[in-house]
Amino acid sequence: MNQARKAIVVGGSLGGLFAANLLLRDGWDVHVYEREGQDMAGRGAGIVTHPELMHALTRAGGVVDESIGVNIVERIALGQDGKRVGSRTMPQLFTSWGRMFQALRSVFPDDRYHHGMPVTGFAQDSTSVSVTFADGSSASADLLVATDGVRSTVRQVLLPHAGLMYAGYVAWRGTVEESALSAQAMKDVFPYFAFGLPPHEQLVAYPIAGPDHRVDPGRRRYNFVWYRPVDEATTLQDLMTDASGKLWPDGIPPPLIRPEILRSIRQVARDVLAPQFAELIEKTESLFFQPIYDMASTQLAFGRIALLGDAAFVARPHCGMGVAKAAGDALELVRALSEHDNIEAALRAYEVPRLGLGQRTITQARHLGAYLQAQISTPMEREMAERYRAPDIVLAETALPLA
Repeated sequence: MNQARKAIVVGGSLGGLFAANLLLRDGWDVHVYEREGQDMAGRGAGIVTHPELMHALTRAGGVVDESIGVNIVERIALGQDGKRVGSRTMPQLFTSWGRMFQALRSVFPDDRYHHGMPVTGFAQDSTSVSVTFADGSSASADLLVATDGVRSTVRQVLLPHAGLMYAGYVAWRGTVEESALSAQAMKDVFPYFAFGLPPHEQLVAYPIAGPDHRVDPGRRRYNFVWYRPVDEATTLQDLMTDASGKLWPDGIPPPLIRPEILRSIRQVARDVLAPQFAELIEKTESLFFQPIYDMASTQLAFGRIALLGDAAFVARPHCGMGVAKAAGDALELVRALSEHDNIEAALRAYEVPRLGLGQRTITQARHLGAYLQAQISTPMEREMAERYRAPDIVLAETALPLA
């Protein structure tokens, strides 16, 4: 029966490609519609992998071999003086957004992936669901899977009250070519999943594939994420204002971040971070930041429409679960659809376990990030803030699969 069923996937990023590839391999007639008008293969930075993510990639048709990422055995924490203050053996595989996108996109047919197709509306009845696009065209299918990201157009219509909640801090991000690092940085941090824990801040860094997804020594990159508390009403507004005075409330494009802000953050890095970490910030050419948000949907199934990935839940990055959760959502969705001929019943079966996992992910991420918040208001937040200032706890519990 699946052979005749059609699916529209709105959003062509990783979550959308997981869903589309899995559905296609389960006999569905699938088309992906991505709002952006150009290829996204060069986007993103590092991704911490979990076993479920690799399982989903294999199920989706992607090739998992030694080129998929960089294996790391040990986690370390450095003090401000650059000396170790903690370590823990914990093997893990690190990959890049671009490498994961390439693995998924290369196995999905080009004629089924449509660029430059922002959604302007959708409707459904008892037999089908239809979507209209900005160019005036439309498409109809049996199923609509919304994987259109943290600011999902579909979710905003279906759940207008499920808004993004600012967490009280931002993440400065970037990557540095392995060949650009000093011998000291190569020795002290490059082989590790490395942590810096200044008061009320956190930096995590790890190696990933380099240009053309190379993972051989000398061709890799070192990726970092540096969390810093930022007041929403004052400093954050200034950070997201470009040189012309325009405020970018949904996130300022990296090239428009004002030069004086970049100079200032590099000076802060020299003042508060270990020298090895300050070197990363200094040598990053495309330094940018992202405000950190939470968002929890109260419902994932709406008749013939399902929310998936960041369109369903947005958790702070500390669990390293964003892509893995989207992959797990896609696996669960396809499993439910294979077990139910009725699409609405299948989506209800999909919804129950993923709502629970999404909420647990958000809760754990909030605990891990509590001490970074600009405002700590509840007893639970204060308790978690104290707990996750300790290097041994941070090393043991960051970026792990949820039990």
